[in-house]
Amino acid sequence: MIVISKMSIMSTELLIRWCAPTMARLKTGSIFSCRFDSRDHMAGDLRELNKKLGQKGLRILPLKYQDGRALLYLYRPGLLQRDLKAPAARRLLSECGYPCSDACACLARLISRLQAGNGFPHEIGLFLGYPPADVDGFMHRRDSYKLCGLWKVYDNVDQAVKQFEQYRRCTQILLRRYAQGCPLEELTIAG
Repeated sequence: MIVISKMSIMSTELLIRWCAPTMARLKTGSIFSCRFDSRDHMAGDLRELNKKLGQKGLRILPLKYQDGRALLYLYRPGLLQRDLKAPAARRLLSECGYPCSDACACLARLISRLQAGNGFPHEIGLFLGYPPADVDGFMHRRDSYKLCGLWKVYDNVDQAVKQFEQYRRCTQILLRRYAQGCPLEELTIAG
């Protein structure tokens, strides 16, 4: 287990399974959920995890707590800042009422939108490192996608297929190395 508390159910294996490409610096961010019994204990666990992963350029935040589950976001702030500065991303975020001044303001708006509704705002893909053209396609041309994989692809299918395979291989490698005893800090690439 990565966490000290027995109140939240977040294992290193769960983190790797859902976040390996982010840990390997192939992807901007990843979202996953885990059970918890106490928000206070979960907050303490996340502080401890941030101490470990912060040294590698990662941050983990709770996006939403609901029905004994926490929706968590592991991300690389530098990559998020870069991604959200792209003109296509700024346009999409602006359409959705985001303050495009900086990534922190955008992240605060995303959290607010997640907590206010029952689903995922369509623009969430921008926070996960999905191509803005595919996020735009999902928002405006939902049924005209060319490929459905880790996300719906509307634009560059060849590049998406390569990314899907790269993410799959990365996850397998990190899970295998973890099973062989490699600690979380060694599985995570700095940057």
